[in-house]
Amino acid sequence: MISQKIFETTIRHYLAPIIEYLDDPGVAEVMVNRFDEIYIEKNGELIKTPARFVDLEHYEAATNNILQFTRQSLNSDKTLMDARLPDGSRVHVAKSPCARRGTVMTIRKFSKEMLDIDWLVELGTLTPEAKDFIRLAVEGEMNLLVTGGTSSGKTSLLNALSVFIPSEQRIVVIEDSAELQLQKEHIVSMETKAPDRFGHGGVSIRDLFRSSLRLRPDRIIIGEVRGGEALDMIQAMTSGHGGSMGTLHANNPMDAMNRLETMAMMAKVDLPLVALRGQVASAIDLVIQMSRQEGGKRMVTQISEIGSLGENGRHVLRDIYRLESSKSDDPQNNSHKLAWTGERPELADRLNYKQLDQCGDALRKVFGLAAAETT
Repeated sequence: MISQKIFETTIRHYLAPIIEYLDDPGVAEVMVNRFDEIYIEKNGELIKTPARFVDLEHYEAATNNILQFTRQSLNSDKTLMDARLPDGSRVHVAKSPCARRGTVMTIRKFSKEMLDIDWLVELGTLTPEAKDFIRLAVEGEMNLLVTGGTSSGKTSLLNALSVFIPSEQRIVVIEDSAELQLQKEHIVSMETKAPDRFGHGGVSIRDLFRSSLRLRPDRIIIGEVRGGEALDMIQAMTSGHGGSMGTLHANNPMDAMNRLETMAMMAKVDLPLVALRGQVASAIDLVIQMSRQEGGKRMVTQISEIGSLGENGRHVLRDIYRLESSKSDDPQNNSHKLAWTGERPELADRLNYKQLDQCGDALRKVFGLAAAETT
């Protein structure tokens, strides 16, 4: 505990030129392109700051100090390194020759505020009706992916959705760099480990996933699916681990399915594409698409159910909710709202009578039920 405190103090000393931005709750990311070229993302906007390190030597000393927290060094042979600050903020470092102008460091700040689902509704990230739909999907143990671009709010939404997981269930969380703050008590958190300078001792997401299956999980949550572990995840989802979740970089739900196939192929397993595609369709039940709008606002733009493969062997997706625009003569009054598409979801057939009885009239309409009787 003492060494941790000393390390925090040391890092704050080395990062003095940018500490005001790290302490500012409105700043989401700090990007150091060079010792004298520093940008921040604040309220969704990229801003060039007047901040600068004294010189290259001071900047690289600061970077090296951060890397030491995860037993790494700028002197290693690696040119791309992931680390984190003591508060959990994620750090990525790229050095020459990959970074042609010299060492680049980006710090994705760790949010100290726990964004709950009701707050996201207040922020306009999703509607109350969509929130209740997703709650039923999580309670109904649907396997879901939260997809979107960089900094679109995927992790924040996944954190918020965890409140719907029953408290008696055991959750195993697998991450490349620990970011998730799930709102549950019974959590086993696992993180990858970089290999040493000789290439030994590394532990990948895929290694952790295989280990997690022996830890008696009720649900497995992967912070971000990005490689061959996709195949292990798909196979786990189709063999009894319902209610699993993860995030994935994708532009839309169909793109997410295609990317998942591509990543599963990275496992180098001799499996025909049609068989793999069928497994993907069986594994994923729901895709929640996030997007960052103009002005930096993060919103759910699509909620899509994944059906069985079509006659042409392609994925069949049904948008249950989709972001729709309302135009007006005054551009300032244009608005976007997540609206029901009119499609009846398969989720309706997976819920019990008690869950259906607790639905509000809006969701009852989505599920094809009569409005609740009032007394």
